[in-house]
Amino acid sequence: MTKNNKQDLPIKSPATMLEVLQELQDRKGAGITELAESLDISKSTVHNHLTVLRKYEYVKKDGDTYELGLRFLDHAGHALERREGYDEIKQKVSAAAAQTGELCQYLVEDHGRGIFIIREAGQQAVETRTRLGTRAYLHHVTSGKTVLAHMSDATVEEIINRHGLPPKTHQTITTREDLFEELDHIREQGYAYDKAEHVRGLHAIAVPVRINRDQLLGSMSVAGPSHRINDKSEDIIQLLQGLASELELNLSYGSE
Repeated sequence: MTKNNKQDLPIKSPATMLEVLQELQDRKGAGITELAESLDISKSTVHNHLTVLRKYEYVKKDGDTYELGLRFLDHAGHALERREGYDEIKQKVSAAAAQTGELCQYLVEDHGRGIFIIREAGQQAVETRTRLGTRAYLHHVTSGKTVLAHMSDATVEEIINRHGLPPKTHQTITTREDLFEELDHIREQGYAYDKAEHVRGLHAIAVPVRINRDQLLGSMSVAGPSHRINDKSEDIIQLLQGLASELELNLSYGSE
C-alpha cells in the first residue's frame, strides 16, 4: 500500500466507511446521492469515504456509479491461506464433489456466523446463490448445525442471544428447544442432515472436520435435490466421514 500522510485522509469514522462498503455490495454499485440517502449521512461524507477507498483501489468508479474493487481479493486470499489445513481440506472437498457429482462446501464459524470458504461443484450440482464468503446463520445450514453441535451449550446460547434464530424456510429450526434436541442428535449419529432448512428443495449432509478429535476446524457438506440426498444416503455419509477421518489423521500427525 502506498504510504501517505494520514492527515491527508478526510475520514473520522471507520464504522461509516464499512457501512458504505456494505451498502455498495448490497446494491451492487451505487452513486453518492443514493448512498447518502440510504445511510442517512451527508453526500460530502460519502464522497470523502469513496475518495479514500478509490485512492487505495478498494472501489472503482464508472461514470457516477461506484462499485467494489478487486483489491479485497488479496486480503481474502491471504486470510484463506492462513486457515489451518486449507489446502488439504480443499483437496478433500474437490474429491467429494468429483465422487458425488453434487455441490460440496466447507464452512467455518466466524463471530457466531458461518462462512463458506471452499465451494466445489460436481457434474450434476444444483446452482445456488451461495458463493465463497457467503455468511449464513449457523442454524440455517447443515454445516452450521454441525459446528454448533461441537460447541459447548453455553457458547451456543451466546450465539443465539447475539444472532437469534430467524427462519429461512418453513423447515428452519426457530426455537432453542428444537435446536438443542437437534444438536444432541447430531452428536449421537456423527453427522448433520438438512431437509430444505436453508433452500427449499435442497437437502444436505455434513460432517465435522477436526484435529485430535477435540479441535474443530469446520464442517464439510454435500448438497443436492431431495430425490438424490436424504438422511439415508449412506454412501454420501460414509464418503464424508472417510474424508474427514483422513483429514484428521493428516492434519493431526502429518507434521510429526
